[in-house]
Amino acid sequence: MRFPSAAQLNCFHASVGLTEEQKEFQKVALDFAAKEMAPHMAEWDEKEIFPVETMRKAAQLGFGGIYVKPDVGGSGLSRLDTSVIFEALSTGCTSTTAYMSIHNMCAWMIDTFGNEEQRRRFCPSLCSMEKFASYCLTEPGSGSDAASLLTSAQRTGDTYVLNGSKAFISGGGDTDVYVVMCRTGGPGPKGISCLVLEKGTPGLSFGKKERKVGWNSQPTRAVIFEDCAVPVGNRLGAEGQGFSIAMKGLNGGRINIASCSLGAAHACVLLAQEHLTVRKQFGEPLANNQYLQFGLAEMATRLVAARLMVRNAARALQEGREDAAVLCSMAKLFATDECFAICNQALQMHGGYGYLKDYAVQQFVRDVRVHQILEGTNEVMRMIVARNLLQG
Repeated sequence: MRFPSAAQLNCFHASVGLTEEQKEFQKVALDFAAKEMAPHMAEWDEKEIFPVETMRKAAQLGFGGIYVKPDVGGSGLSRLDTSVIFEALSTGCTSTTAYMSIHNMCAWMIDTFGNEEQRRRFCPSLCSMEKFASYCLTEPGSGSDAASLLTSAQRTGDTYVLNGSKAFISGGGDTDVYVVMCRTGGPGPKGISCLVLEKGTPGLSFGKKERKVGWNSQPTRAVIFEDCAVPVGNRLGAEGQGFSIAMKGLNGGRINIASCSLGAAHACVLLAQEHLTVRKQFGEPLANNQYLQFGLAEMATRLVAARLMVRNAARALQEGREDAAVLCSMAKLFATDECFAICNQALQMHGGYGYLKDYAVQQFVRDVRVHQILEGTNEVMRMIVARNLLQG
């Protein structure tokens, strides 16, 4: 698969408005995506390969703990820096980058809410991607209604005994560290705590590898806990703080996944631009057709609008603004909806070729579709925004 050069980005150049330092991060990530990810994207998808060595190479560039503090191996970058990097990496393989964004979120949660012993025990190996992490919130019976989760952790002395299961866990079974939301108290969000488990813990097992439409370069499995003994020392924060930790993680996760959608849409606009230029019908290039010109213009315009919204939310989260959570929800809603539409329109512009697996555009369409569902469905994003608008 060949991507047009960065010099062709024109009016929707992704570096507009960035500092020189951010442009450097972006260039490093784009180069890595083009050389280390894009050439293998189709194979990883077809053969369902979890490209751990490629991700470890990315970690050598600082992409394993982008917004984790430097004293435990992180890069200590801002949320906007992170968005720029994930957008760039996603042009090479959206599925793999999306997993990396989840891994980064888990590392940040341990760095932010863990004590010094926990930070130094877990974060260095996560930042180097010697070990990989999974985020465990969703359950078979609690998706959007996450506060109703049933996985229980009964405390006995210095140990929690964990029972229950999690569904749709990215990396499940292949990863090493599991950040688990579980019920240590009564019903509702205040009864939820956060535990960190390591693979190999007795009682921890995994379901079958799910067969998915996209995101095939990362395994997805159920994570099962059967009388799983976890030291109290593996709890992040206080008892009852877990739901708050989970939601704070997801604020950043929503920006991250929206950024992955931006990268996929960016790649698809470039692919469509190239296809319209080289494909001829009725004796002339498709690029001469005004209807397709207008379509391409709308795609680029919607991409720039989505990028601006995502970057605005990233700044708000970095600054700790009161409106950050709702801006993250708005950005996730708008960017993932718009970017899927852009990718889908790019496929349409390819005609029948777009439906062939020899053409990358179809993989971008399959990989970004789930972004409208995970990290909080876009219906839940609308609920969050509406609640903010209507609250007294």
